[in-house]
Amino acid sequence: MRVPLPISLRSRLTSWYVTVLALLLLIYAALVFVFQYAALSRQFFHDEVQDVVTVEGLLYFDSQGQLQLHQDYYSRPQSHLLVDRMMEVRNLNGVVLYRSPTLNGIPLGGPNRRGEGDASFDARVIRLRDGTHAFVVSHIHVLHGQILLIRLGYSLVPLRDRMLQFFLLLVVAIPLALLLAAIAGQEIAKRALRPLERMAARAEGITASNLSHRLEIKNPKDELGHIGRVFNHLLDRLEQAFLQLQRFTADAAHELRAPLASVRTIGEVTLEKSQGVEEYREALGNILEETARLNETIDSLLLLARAEAVQPGNEQLIIATELVDEVLGLLQILFEERNISVIHDDRSAGEIAIWADRALLRVAILNVVHNALKFSPDDSYLRISYTRLETTAPMLSIAFQDQGPGLANGEHERVFDRFYTGNGLRTTLKSGTGLGLSVAKLVVDRIGGQIHFDKEVRQGAKCIFTIPLAGQNSVKQKTDLFTSSLLLP
Repeated sequence: MRVPLPISLRSRLTSWYVTVLALLLLIYAALVFVFQYAALSRQFFHDEVQDVVTVEGLLYFDSQGQLQLHQDYYSRPQSHLLVDRMMEVRNLNGVVLYRSPTLNGIPLGGPNRRGEGDASFDARVIRLRDGTHAFVVSHIHVLHGQILLIRLGYSLVPLRDRMLQFFLLLVVAIPLALLLAAIAGQEIAKRALRPLERMAARAEGITASNLSHRLEIKNPKDELGHIGRVFNHLLDRLEQAFLQLQRFTADAAHELRAPLASVRTIGEVTLEKSQGVEEYREALGNILEETARLNETIDSLLLLARAEAVQPGNEQLIIATELVDEVLGLLQILFEERNISVIHDDRSAGEIAIWADRALLRVAILNVVHNALKFSPDDSYLRISYTRLETTAPMLSIAFQDQGPGLANGEHERVFDRFYTGNGLRTTLKSGTGLGLSVAKLVVDRIGGQIHFDKEVRQGAKCIFTIPLAGQNSVKQKTDLFTSSLLLP
């Protein structure tokens, strides 16, 4: 059964805080317990090794050939080395030559093991017949030409009793610490979220009629201040979007009204006058021309709306030169009719993967190339160059330079405005709906790049794409195109 989460954010923060703290405390307690046990075990081993070395110098054979141990070297008779030590000495045949009184006749381990104590001090934990666990160190020692196996150990009962006391202390202390942490966390969360409550109350009063209002931010440097600034920036963008939508609606209405008014006028004039077949044919031709222009504008608006509605997630690896060649192939007939050649500068620099939405980027390049082709004179050329830019994020620059009339001063930025068609006599006659470059800019902005016209170019126009390169972690499977490519005049 799923446990429901607390309703308030303050309670959830407290719950998460206490849960994380509990996990950390448990992990910390477990690590401390393990390290403490390991440290005491190493100390046990070190003490027993020292004791074995000491014992080796105290062993001797008495006058009857019995192995004995000097017991008069202790400064204090109650020393734990004397009281707790368990010791057994065997020969290589397994015969017990000496056994300390603390063993009470119980063997310290089983029969001799192969290689036991030969190279170094062998340590192990054994269980005695009385159920007691002991930490035993074995070592080979030669005494008067006889090879002896010395086993020396201490009971693990005191160590385990101490570790049990430490564990019980942790069991009692951790719940108490968590209770105090929950109380403190609840109060801290309440105070920390107080500015958020004030911002929420302020945000509830903002509607479409008062988008100019903004949240009041007390401390813009903390996390809540960051949220407030992001929300205010969102309101800025919404306000700009509303204004842009109003301008776009007015421009679209104007662009659609002109051809509709022309069609209506032609139809009304034609119907009012009695004319011959040629006059009617001419009138129908004019109506079809205006209808084509109207259809062109509607297609451009639809493509622009589709580009704005595209969500991230369709990006893929694209080889820049392959995509440009694909666009040039679509326009090859137009290039051949006008005898316009294509010159590639440093093509090898463009044979590199970029990370973008292929369908949208294809539309953007298609619009720019067709725009350059439209304004280029016959028997000229279109120069395409590629340059890799080593900026904060690696980028690829793709430049398209035509030999047309170029842009007038002040038009380098305005050409990307929607429905802008220029004022020059050389360009007005060839202008279309004024949405092609707007779509190109929208697409490039969406993929994290930039597009602009070089203001330093005096002959023709040079449009430059700056597109992010594909990173090593950006490798994905290529997907199908999700939007059709439309040619914008």
